Amino acid sequence: MTRLQVTTDLAPSPAGPYSQAIVANGFLFTAGQTPHDPRTDARVGITIEEQTVQAMENLSAVLDAHGLDFSHVVKATVHLHHPGRDFEGFNAVYQKYMVAPYPARTTVGSFLGDFLVEIDAVAVIP
Repeated sequence: MTRLQVTTDLAPSPAGPYSQAIVANGFLFTAGQTPHDPRTDARVGITIEEQTVQAMENLSAVLDAHGLDFSHVVKATVHLHHPGRDFEGFNAVYQKYMVAPYPARTTVGSFLGDFLVEIDAVAVIP
């Protein structure tokens, strides 16, 4: 199996020993994207909607670095800091980015510190 690392300056740099994305066996696997501004590394937004927009823009940049977009996403995993409170606001923004038929998705509650959302995806490479 060959693994290819995907990187872009248009999404936040990894904060540890992991890659922004890895290509393997016809799929691109992204790391979780948070609402970081890739230029300043500062958190963007205070609402779930604002933070979801930035996380989705970061995810879009990682996909684009390998010539992909949201139409290629087949699976997403979403972590919400306050799932009961923020699910509806998150979902309203998420739905504007994803393309029907929507990818399979798992949404879980997670401790995210100062962030309200983190999103990772698996995309098929045509």
